[in-house]
Amino acid sequence: MTTFSLPESFASEYRLEPDGYDEMLDETGRIRAHWLHLMQALIQLGPDEVSQRHREALRLLRENGVTYNVYGDPDGASRPWRLDPVPLLVSSDEWFDIEAGLLQRAELLNLILADLYGPRQLVKKNLLPLELVYNHGGFLRVCDQVRLAGQHQLILYAADLARGPDRKMWVLGDRTQAPSGAGYALENRLAMSRVLPSLFRDNQVHRLARFFQSLRAGLNAVAPKRSELPRVVVLTPGPLNETFFEHAYLAAYLGYALVQGDDLTVRDGCVWLKSLTGLQRVDVILRRVDDNYCDPLELREDSRLGVPGLLDVVRRGNVAIANPLGSGVLENPGLMAFLPGIAEYFLGQPLKLNSIATWWCGQSRELSYVLANLPRLVIKPIYRKPGEHAVFGHKLSKAELAAWRQRIQARPAFYVGQEYESFSTAPSLADGGYQPRQSLLRCFMVARADGYTLMPGGLTRSARSYGEMLITNQMGSISKDTWVIASEPQLGSLPQAGDSGLSGHASALPSRAADNIFWVGRNAERAEGGIRLMRATIKKLFINPERDNPDYQSSMHTLLRCVTGTTGAYPGFFGEDAEDLLKAPEAELLALATDAERIGSLPDTINRMAQSAYAVRDLWSSDTWRVVDEIEEQIAAAQRLRKSGLWSMQEQMDQLVTTLSAFSGLAMESMTRGDGWLFLDIGRRLERGLQLVSLLRTAFAQAQSEAAETRLIESLLDSSDNLICYRQHYRANLELAPFLELLLLDPNNPRSLAYQIARLQEHVGKLPREAGNRRISAEERLLLEASCILHIANVEELQTVAENGSREALDSQLGKIYGLLANLSETLTATYFRHGAAPQSLS
Repeated sequence: MTTFSLPESFASEYRLEPDGYDEMLDETGRIRAHWLHLMQALIQLGPDEVSQRHREALRLLRENGVTYNVYGDPDGASRPWRLDPVPLLVSSDEWFDIEAGLLQRAELLNLILADLYGPRQLVKKNLLPLELVYNHGGFLRVCDQVRLAGQHQLILYAADLARGPDRKMWVLGDRTQAPSGAGYALENRLAMSRVLPSLFRDNQVHRLARFFQSLRAGLNAVAPKRSELPRVVVLTPGPLNETFFEHAYLAAYLGYALVQGDDLTVRDGCVWLKSLTGLQRVDVILRRVDDNYCDPLELREDSRLGVPGLLDVVRRGNVAIANPLGSGVLENPGLMAFLPGIAEYFLGQPLKLNSIATWWCGQSRELSYVLANLPRLVIKPIYRKPGEHAVFGHKLSKAELAAWRQRIQARPAFYVGQEYESFSTAPSLADGGYQPRQSLLRCFMVARADGYTLMPGGLTRSARSYGEMLITNQMGSISKDTWVIASEPQLGSLPQAGDSGLSGHASALPSRAADNIFWVGRNAERAEGGIRLMRATIKKLFINPERDNPDYQSSMHTLLRCVTGTTGAYPGFFGEDAEDLLKAPEAELLALATDAERIGSLPDTINRMAQSAYAVRDLWSSDTWRVVDEIEEQIAAAQRLRKSGLWSMQEQMDQLVTTLSAFSGLAMESMTRGDGWLFLDIGRRLERGLQLVSLLRTAFAQAQSEAAETRLIESLLDSSDNLICYRQHYRANLELAPFLELLLLDPNNPRSLAYQIARLQEHVGKLPREAGNRRISAEERLLLEASCILHIANVEELQTVAENGSREALDSQLGKIYGLLANLSETLTATYFRHGAAPQSLS
């Protein structure tokens, strides 16, 4: 067998404890056989090239919006996902043993779950202490005798593994309530296959796609037998949840609707999705909401994340939930102490994978052992509340140890002690070199009709520093891809997420999703319009300013008021301090460009757009999301230039306009013309129309000198990207009449009001309506009235100036159109984004 030692430059940084176990190196310091090809390739690439590939992987993850949110962390909402470029490798032979042990454990836990909510023979035969079960917050008494169809109650299962001092894999914990990490494992795999494609191919790594195919099949199998194609939804707590990215990613990858509790309702003993086309029955819920929050009627009454009456529908057998409510009871670490006996009882065989040594303090002998050995154990509550972590006895002071002894003695049944061991290390890229880090592996299983299927790999997490044993995402651990090395080349392609703009079922687009898409369109257009106008205003302010010219001052003051009207950042140049601001507008303009706390500012508008986009993360293609990420990066770069002043932001504003235009272009060229696209474009057209009406009223409702209005017309044509178009069409001096004709009445000008209203009429006519309703809708009526006002408008009349200096016809007609468009927004919201709940029977 070929052996290979680490080069001295590598080995000098890769130091191990004498009695430690390393996944890559054997006891003699030589590279293990299944690591050989990978490490030779990485060493040949060199640390600089590997670091460059690492940066490329992190860039891909950032552009794809891969995040892990941390509650209470100021940066939690945007904490990027961290990926080590060195994967964890597992040989095919060892994986065979791991697979056998995990599949056995999944079957065993499934039998325990069925028993605890069924006959409870384990409790009756004293194989499980009743205090251990009934004191656990995951045991839900209201779920007694509630079960899924078929032999498997535990649909999804994840196990945390680490190699113990006996050189074998141990199970450290079971994840059965709503196991997370499979989506992150898939995203890690896609990133690694992009930046190290030849290494991935040459190492003959097992593919992940079959696991997700099994997941779809498993969810279909538990659906109520009413249709061949059941409707499956992914229930998420929402964008603030720590793993929301994964919820959205899996929903998009599997083709399921991503829903929140408010998107679902219980009526007539069934669960229904509130979609644009009305209520659609739901067959299976893949939940990512914790047990107690799923039904405020029967579980936690203060929950706003669940669906009232959900548990009653489950009892009736009209909806299946994966995993079923109450499955969190299996995450009780105290169960580990009793699994060997239960395995003999249910399976007639010993466990193939050992659990970490565990002592439940509810038994007198075990309690005495834990109290006597507290400094060298790990203490865990049997039911962990949010924010709680394992406590390492060796890190506690004497006073803290005494306090913990009192706490355990007061409620012994609520705690376990577990053996403390230093687990195996694996190589990680750190500080430009390779260093050993303790690592944990999370493996994922899904039930099918014929048994469980194991993902060939999983999500590996490594510690931030050598010797650190608390390895959690909340504490900043670093993820790794996990490569199971096949004994022969693997066939098939890598899994690929959909990249076709909006994906999923257009007919089942939730109303909440449509609402968010609508506001993505509005805020994207509001940001672009505001940037264009501010850019033209700054240019006028700094290039050839005619400070003493009253016509220049008049047009400048009007333009500044237009900025306030367009952005909505009132009072601005309309407030009590308007006179002073008009004389020295730089500070106000700078605040609009950089102050995220200012309502209506560009950062505020971009943030609102990004938040709405993130709330429907599952509906965007990878290309579209990269553009959204780039928009956020550019507005952040503009904020960093605040001290440099307004003029220095011109380049950033140019880039922002280009990127926002790219977002609009992707929407036009990549999205299917379903309901989602309709609401996105309705939002854009509506906002552009409102901005244009506001702009024209502010600029021309009160007449100025001809010279001042000429300057104003030039700036507004420039800001709306119509200056060249005007000169090509009219070949005349800048005058108000042709200007109004171009921006109000020209049906072929994509920036005109007539064009916006025509597109809105076209889109609204395609929106879902009640079957058989042929009457004109409220939305169509509003747009028809606006169109009529515009079509009968006379440009000569509009520009006529009354004795008091106002253009009354222009102001009046535009005011009516503005009111109609604003009313259209409210009507759309009431019709499509809000569903009133029907009375529900609580019996």
